[in-house]
Amino acid sequence: MTTPNELRLLPWSGPGDKPCYLSSDDSDGYMARLADSIEAGQLSTAVALLEEAAEAVGNQDTTLDEMRCLVKELTGALRDILRVATSRGHLLATSDPRGPAY
Repeated sequence: MTTPNELRLLPWSGPGDKPCYLSSDDSDGYMARLADSIEAGQLSTAVALLEEAAEAVGNQDTTLDEMRCLVKELTGALRDILRVATSRGHLLATSDPRGPAY
């Protein structure tokens, strides 16, 4: 069984925006594959939003409402990506006996 420091932070939150964790030795199990798929989608969304933001900033015709909407979407994407980075950082730290490479 997985030890507490090897729990995988999942790319979604539970009730009250509390983090959800996966405790499993099976890195190819259904829940692990589902989490991997959701993380890939979140990363893809972040790339698309970054491209959209670069275009919007360079376009003088972008309205304030469009920028507000974009900032809201970017904020959500950043939250998702930080969760992915935290999860993957923990996975790396537990799989490398030397600890995190900071």
